[in-house]
Amino acid sequence: MDREKLIKLLGLNSGIAAADIIAFSPGLGGIVIGASALATAFGITFIFLSGVGLIYGNYKLLTLPEKEIPPTKMTVEDYIEALKIHRGVKTFEETVDLLLDQIGRLQKKNKIIRDMLLQKFSASEISYQKFDAVIDDVEDIFFMNIRSILNKLDAFDEGDYNFIRKKHDDGAFSQKFMEEKFEVYSEYISFVKAATEDNEQILLKLDKLLLEISDLNCIEGGQLEQMAGMIEIDNLIKQAKNYKN
Repeated sequence: MDREKLIKLLGLNSGIAAADIIAFSPGLGGIVIGASALATAFGITFIFLSGVGLIYGNYKLLTLPEKEIPPTKMTVEDYIEALKIHRGVKTFEETVDLLLDQIGRLQKKNKIIRDMLLQKFSASEISYQKFDAVIDDVEDIFFMNIRSILNKLDAFDEGDYNFIRKKHDDGAFSQKFMEEKFEVYSEYISFVKAATEDNEQILLKLDKLLLEISDLNCIEGGQLEQMAGMIEIDNLIKQAKNYKN
């Protein structure tokens, strides 16, 4: 139950209870059932309305849908910290170090590309803004890969993996069972390796684009879209969007 709903429930119940206490306290409302026909009728009506308010109010509040809290977008620092947590997983230790290095290289390349473009365009020009949006899309794809890798690292049970590796040769389990277990862990390892290589491909595409930009003394407004490196990156973005859909 979210905090806002809990506060409303407490407020409703406390308010009804306080109203009843005030109404029937001798020194306050002074309603006494049985003292007279009018007092009795008023008292019973008040109790009835309090009960209706209590039941209906609680029902409405309890059946209200919980507010959906949008997921907080992870920052670069969040990804770095999340990866560092998995440095102790020996199976992926070198991969985690490579991923951390990739993040540093991505940030460096994107800064250089933006700085070079600002030498040729102003930040307010449409050509620069379009390119800046493309770089943002590339970063999203890059970190989407890392998010997927982190999910696999979270799920990977290295203790069980090492246990099965030790039991491989002592005949404790059937060959078929061992093959199935190793197949599962092989999928984890293969996925992490492939996603890491995908990010390295992204960095390579940025390198190609950076080389093209650095070779040009002057860039016309529509020339960016015609660069081979830019076309590769556009294709990458389209593929990623199709995959998400």
